[in-house]
Amino acid sequence: MPVLLETVAEGIATLTLNRPDRLNALNAALRAALAEALRRADADPAVRVIVLTGAGRAFCAGLDLTELADHGPDVTAQVATTDFGLILAGLKTPAIAAINGPCVTGGFEIALACDMILAADSSYFCDTHVKVGLLPGWGLSQRLPRLIGPYRAKELSLTARRLPATEAAAWGLVNRVVPDADLLATAQHLARDIAAWPTANVAAIKDLIDNGYALPLSEALALERDQSRASNADSVPSPLR
Repeated sequence: MPVLLETVAEGIATLTLNRPDRLNALNAALRAALAEALRRADADPAVRVIVLTGAGRAFCAGLDLTELADHGPDVTAQVATTDFGLILAGLKTPAIAAINGPCVTGGFEIALACDMILAADSSYFCDTHVKVGLLPGWGLSQRLPRLIGPYRAKELSLTARRLPATEAAAWGLVNRVVPDADLLATAQHLARDIAAWPTANVAAIKDLIDNGYALPLSEALALERDQSRASNADSVPSPLR
């Protein structure tokens, strides 16, 4: 059985982590398959949006701790070379995380690196780095406080407590919470809304938001002004529809 399921329809690539018996824990095979699928989808002109979700009752339980216990130093080295924070941040194609069930540690880092997060009612987020004795390496320690503030980020990361979907929404961590049965359909609907617009326009605005968010406000405003002038000078607006 493949560790990752891939479908492409209506311009949407749906990638499903497929180790449901292990709560989609990221072993070497799944990490490699996911990294390759993300790069392949991003390079495919037929793909305009990526939806990432999990099979069964979990989005992702993080790294496969059994594999880590058996091959600790080797796995740690492999994980460092498969930085999903960098991979997802480098995509020109928007990525939507559709979170079903537990979204834990490495899975949490993957979700945070996506462009949008939808959460099912039953889902929750949890950072267990403090329990297992590892430091985040895919961006969690920097992305999480920028999204919910350093106090709340420290509360989650220093206690390893579960953050239910409804509380995550109240904290501004997710776009919205939907019934479990509607999660994938809602993600697909959102993806179609994005895919309706020219790919170049979507990519340019996504890039501007991402690059500006990493800068102080004055520099971000200057970036927007410079890129707007350069781009809009040669553009003719399309009629609204």
